[in-house]
Amino acid sequence: MINEILQKSEKKMSASLDVLLQELSGIRTGRSSPALVEHIRVEYAGVPTPINHLANISAPDPRYITIQPWDRSCLSAIEKAIMKSDLGLMPNNDGNIIRLNIPPLSEERRQEMIKIVNKRLEEDKIAMRNVRRDAMDEMKKLEKAKEISQDDLKRGSDQLQKITDNFIAKADKLGADKEAELRQV
Repeated sequence: MINEILQKSEKKMSASLDVLLQELSGIRTGRSSPALVEHIRVEYAGVPTPINHLANISAPDPRYITIQPWDRSCLSAIEKAIMKSDLGLMPNNDGNIIRLNIPPLSEERRQEMIKIVNKRLEEDKIAMRNVRRDAMDEMKKLEKAKEISQDDLKRGSDQLQKITDNFIAKADKLGADKEAELRQV
């Protein structure tokens, strides 16, 4: 029973780490990447839809991104969604394609981005700790119901703590890598 709880917790923490990785890839550094805009949701036909479901996104040059919608009628909606995002980019719409010029980051904007990275990192750690807490509660209920012994509870909680520490260390590494990337000039 404890192994099932540990495996379930590990899967949830792994999913949380995947979400963090996806969020961090969307944080802008000094160079262009389609991942910068893929997560932006566009109001299309009354449904919030990711840009990459509506258009082809490419980064032909380190200084700009092109977004070519499959349906030209959603050009203005994509443009509005980009302007509302926290990327700080101004789209250039020529009627067929949207170009995003990626200017070099100012030191002030780098610091803002680092704060966003740290905020997302802390949110991820909190999610992992919540998974740990829920798993501990499950194990304590099993112990209370006399389905496992106190020794089993202790071993399970130690294993759970090791799993949690491992995933938090991985999240810290992702955050440190992104911060180093943002600090590069």
